[in-house]
Amino acid sequence: MTDRGGIRFVLILLAAGLCTPVGRAAGAEVAAPPAPGGITIDGRLDDSAWHLAGHIDDLIQQDPMPGEPTVYRTEVFVVADPGGLTFGFICHDPDPTSIAVHTMTRDGSLRGDDSITIVLDPFGDQRRGYSFAINAAGARVDGLITGSESVSPDWDGIWDAATSRSVDGWTAELRIPAQTLRFPVGVDRWGLNLERFVARDQLTLRWADHSRNAQLSDLRRAGHLSGMKILRQGLGISVSPYGIVHVDKEEGATRHAVTGDMGGDATWNLTTELSAVLTVNTDFAETEVDSRQVNLTRFPLFFPEKRDFFLEGSDHFEFGSGLGRDFVLFFSRRIGLYKGEQVPLDIGGKVLGRSGRWGIGLLAARTGAGRQTASADLYVGRITYDVDPHLTLGTIATDGDPDGVSDNTLVGWDAIWQTSTLGGDKNLSVGGWAAASRDDLPSRQSYGWGLKVDYPNDRWDAAFVYREFGDGLDPALGFLPRPGTRWFTGGFSYQPRPEDGPFGWVRQFFFECYPRVVEGLRGRTQSWRVFTAPFNVRTESGEHLELNFVPQYEYLDEPFEIAEGVVLPVGAYAFERYRIEVESAEHRNFVAASTLWFGEFFDGTLTQWEVSAGYASPRGHLQLDLVAENDFADLPEGSFIQRLYQLRAAYSFSPDLILSTDTQYDSESRNVGINARLRWTIEPGNDFYVVWIQALERPWRPDRWSLVHTTEDHLAVKLRWTLRY
Repeated sequence: MTDRGGIRFVLILLAAGLCTPVGRAAGAEVAAPPAPGGITIDGRLDDSAWHLAGHIDDLIQQDPMPGEPTVYRTEVFVVADPGGLTFGFICHDPDPTSIAVHTMTRDGSLRGDDSITIVLDPFGDQRRGYSFAINAAGARVDGLITGSESVSPDWDGIWDAATSRSVDGWTAELRIPAQTLRFPVGVDRWGLNLERFVARDQLTLRWADHSRNAQLSDLRRAGHLSGMKILRQGLGISVSPYGIVHVDKEEGATRHAVTGDMGGDATWNLTTELSAVLTVNTDFAETEVDSRQVNLTRFPLFFPEKRDFFLEGSDHFEFGSGLGRDFVLFFSRRIGLYKGEQVPLDIGGKVLGRSGRWGIGLLAARTGAGRQTASADLYVGRITYDVDPHLTLGTIATDGDPDGVSDNTLVGWDAIWQTSTLGGDKNLSVGGWAAASRDDLPSRQSYGWGLKVDYPNDRWDAAFVYREFGDGLDPALGFLPRPGTRWFTGGFSYQPRPEDGPFGWVRQFFFECYPRVVEGLRGRTQSWRVFTAPFNVRTESGEHLELNFVPQYEYLDEPFEIAEGVVLPVGAYAFERYRIEVESAEHRNFVAASTLWFGEFFDGTLTQWEVSAGYASPRGHLQLDLVAENDFADLPEGSFIQRLYQLRAAYSFSPDLILSTDTQYDSESRNVGINARLRWTIEPGNDFYVVWIQALERPWRPDRWSLVHTTEDHLAVKLRWTLRY
């Protein structure tokens, strides 16, 4: 196909999407009548108010056989009152003893659990919304929907839920306060979709849009929920003070030091759609520790944000299409953390929300001085505008450098056009972005740009991405591990579903080919990689089997110390890697997985073996997860072994009282890190934490064994209370 013919083909596709009507799923509509009395959230649906609730008689199979009947009838009830929304579910099951649960923890993985999920689109923009999920044990998971394939699970809203078992299956009640949501005042109809997952049959039931191409997070495919004009947010004021006691013992100290502190957050709803948040003397003692990673590349690794203040409203700062973690214009971990050191966050403020078609995200923070930094004032602004149901335009700007000394400013622009009705029910999106920075460094190419064409559907999933990052593009408040490069990535996955014959045991095949080329700005190839999956299946019972062949190339323009004392010289390296991956079905109480990478590596060989095993008690009270990674490298420049072990354990007395521990060891640091946390949710929004952190290290001395000593010993007791008006 000629270039002109290819352009014509793309234009035809876009026109087809534009000419196809856009709207909610036909016939999917339910009203939430006012609740005449209060409902006790106990999971039993025995309050009289349920008799007058809006009722959905059943959910329809979406996967694996769209529209086909099942034995898992699912009834849904919904009522509204000025204070919020309440949902009730009756999940019929012919064999309740086979209901699968693995966790009661907040934001735990529900991939192997019987669960229900609610998605809400209060603004009706079919782009951004909320997700609330609960499994049959009462574990709560929530998130912010930031795109048709994107849900940020790190946001924690204030809401309540409970479940109960019965001889016919299980039931659930969920209460979502109006003050937890942002929504336009006076609008009666919201977007709504509902889903139930039956783990042992790998069966998905959906309320609106049963197409296999439909993601639950795609709000363009949602139905309608009416009766929302009744919701009120009161004065729209929320205050969350905290008090904390720290008990610390420094390395080499003989005594513990006891200190106390106070601080908190305050939120004021400027409108029902727009909120202002203020944080003072912010403390992150309860934040989970990062999972350690083995790094055999010459580039820094990405560690996701986990602090609540920055996670709240993080969807408003999402930028660009096709960037992933290779370029994050605003990376909130740059605030309050610097080169592994925690920096005080003295004060911070945010304005988040919407005003009509406008999306607004503004953030300002002042950090205190640290051992490596001076005090810094940092600013971020993000504005988006929905031109029509398909097209969104946006801009972002950051100002300030976390070191408190340098100057840095970055500005970016982006656009995305998308449809879910191409040719009827197919998904297609086209997006582009551009960014430029200014700092104290000598003048270089300080801009970057890129575009992405994405066709994410059930049988065919294909994409093409181009990205260019100038060697002077410097996002001081962002993340860019490889400046001075051009990226060409793309590929496709063919995903057939055999129904009969010798492959009747297969739910779906995934035949994949995804090439990637990275070159310098002068055209020299730095890296290329072709990921292929000649065999990749998910079975009807949920097991996963995969074989991969991955040829790749790396050019080193300077020596690379891949491990202590092992230095790879400058030069070009072409090598071939192979992978075997086996995973058991996640709905089982005992689960296991093994991944083996082997083959050539630079000018030698590398074998990477990762195994994991997990156990969950039948009711989800106890969880144990063990992960072990062992990497064995044999190179002409030297051989090395790197090991990483992680043991996570959690005991849930209930979904509101959970004791968890996370123990990690890696051979590079020779450090054992222990993080134990007790979380008691007294009621939604009011939490009591006890956190203990200890680090043990045995320094390596070649002449003799050395004793293990404590490098960190920290205990924190924290109470956070939320008051809403």
